[in-house]
Amino acid sequence: MPSPFVPTALIGESFVGEGANAAHTNVVIGRKGGPVETAWATALATPSAGHVPFMTVVRPSVPVKPLTLFVAKAAAEGELHQRATWGSAQAGLAQGISDAVDAGLIPAEEADDLLIIAAMWINPAVDDLDESFRNQRAAARDAIRAAVTGTPTVSDVQTAAKQGPTNPFYTPTAEVLAR
Repeated sequence: MPSPFVPTALIGESFVGEGANAAHTNVVIGRKGGPVETAWATALATPSAGHVPFMTVVRPSVPVKPLTLFVAKAAAEGELHQRATWGSAQAGLAQGISDAVDAGLIPAEEADDLLIIAAMWINPAVDDLDESFRNQRAAARDAIRAAVTGTPTVSDVQTAAKQGPTNPFYTPTAEVLAR
């Protein structure tokens, strides 16, 4: 009998770090045979210019478990950004997922039955592959934790909304919020 670990899909998000080496990861976790598998296979089979989803590997020919599709949010531009996308960010994602399994966030006995889609932000201005790896690793693990624990809660979101929205790219002024 299948475990109730993942109903239809779990969704999580995490942003870690600052500046050019920050990581923003969105994950969708679902069972093989369900809608996440359909989305996973469709994304893998239908790449677009500059956005080629690929299987995340711990090392060549050793895909991470659960099998994870890496989807870059920014097209890889220039040598360092390409090395960060296919190198440090992929390695960070693989290690973050492995960390989540080691921590029991994803039960190891479920790993072969699950799939993950990870949408990853790697800034084209990335300048430190080691910092990129550390941030991507933490963001992957934290996004999985958020998916599994259902955080933030609606109450958490409403409390944050009362303080006003903000993100690394924009914070509205009090005047704009008052309108």
